[in-house]
Amino acid sequence: MTDPVDLVVRHARVVTETRRPSVGYPDLPRDDTAARGGIQEFPGHSIGVRDGVIAWILPDDDVDPIAIAGAEVVDATGHVAIPGLLNSHTHTPMVMFRGAASDVPTDEWFNQHVWPMEVNLTDHDIRLGARIAIGELLLSGVTSFADHYFGMDTIAEEVEAAGIRALLASTFFSSEGAAGRERSVAFARDANGAAGGRITTALGPHAPYTVDDDDLRRTAQDAERLGVRIHIHAAENLTQTASSLSRRGRSPIGILHDTGILEAGTIIAHGAGIVPEDVALLQPYADRIGVASCTKTYLLHAQEGTTPLRLLHDAGINVGIRTDGAAGSITLDVLENMRLLGMIEKFTSKDATWATSAHLLDLATRQNAEVFGLADRVGTLRPGLRADIVLIDFRAPHLQPVHDVAHSLALSAHQGDVSTVIVDGRIVVRDRQLLTIDIDAAVDELSERLPALTDRSHGRRVQDYAP
Repeated sequence: MTDPVDLVVRHARVVTETRRPSVGYPDLPRDDTAARGGIQEFPGHSIGVRDGVIAWILPDDDVDPIAIAGAEVVDATGHVAIPGLLNSHTHTPMVMFRGAASDVPTDEWFNQHVWPMEVNLTDHDIRLGARIAIGELLLSGVTSFADHYFGMDTIAEEVEAAGIRALLASTFFSSEGAAGRERSVAFARDANGAAGGRITTALGPHAPYTVDDDDLRRTAQDAERLGVRIHIHAAENLTQTASSLSRRGRSPIGILHDTGILEAGTIIAHGAGIVPEDVALLQPYADRIGVASCTKTYLLHAQEGTTPLRLLHDAGINVGIRTDGAAGSITLDVLENMRLLGMIEKFTSKDATWATSAHLLDLATRQNAEVFGLADRVGTLRPGLRADIVLIDFRAPHLQPVHDVAHSLALSAHQGDVSTVIVDGRIVVRDRQLLTIDIDAAVDELSERLPALTDRSHGRRVQDYAP
């Protein structure tokens, strides 16, 4: 007998999980198709959810009508159900600066635009920016995001209200003295497990060029003591790596290694400056580190290098897809970034067999969950895991015909195809409408603040960018 449930998704084509390609593909024999990764899919299936957990995934005809008699029913005819997407590095409140610093190089973007504008932030600005960003994330099929910013207590309140899942890290610089690190530690300690377990936490040192080695060592010790990960920008581009080697004789990854950051467990934001010599330092910690890649940011800022996906894949290191903040990447659309990553990887490697569609989906779901340290909860659709489910409407012309579901999802689907989003067993987007956030009111409020937010006449900035 089918166990009774309180929510059921009916008549879906269900992608339950992705499979990571083998180390060394695509240089392995072409007839070894399993080496290229894959997905597991089941047409005509239903997903039963009870108390926020997936109870069963069964063929439609095998579902006992009694088990779903009292359940909320989502008709997924013509839809593909996938694990909720994860965004492994962003700065949600920075939607307030979307388009305010465009067409400028990275150092000017920081020193002359964004960091001077961030001086103006109030707690309410952070609240409005986070609210709008979370709405954008949910509408694009993101059920979990890893945030790195100021005012994290406020962001946590917005996460709880919106019903999304998040890994939150309070940003700090060494220029703040001990107060910044202590604030990050206190948040990670007090907020972990909040929102019914939807909030997990990390420590948030900004970067090796803004946080000194002593503070990094203390942060590593704090992370070990609290049992949380560290979320840090590092080796953001090849120029940073060259500068670090010239000034300090160590790469940014070398600094993370020497200060214990890697050993503690780390999300490395960007990693576009990771070089082959860094692999020996990263590989021993492959079970507790991950690199968050954002191709769109690198392209928009004309940076030197992109996250070396093939190098990291062959070393067994998880790579997650993320968007960065909207001030730098313009959108928070993981599907868009997944598509760009795949095309750039094929183009730069001159190998059409690399970065398969299944591989890209694995990065956006299962590997992202590994980067978060949450693969035992989300990233796949399996009984016993949390019910983070996204329905993609495949009835649109640009998704037809369907020869390969993975190909259609990775290279054709976009955020407008996301129709329903379920987080922890709760429907938060239905028929492309947000159910938990009043976006229009937040946008109206934020619009009134824009002149004050973008004022740079004070001549100050939160930090100097000189990596």
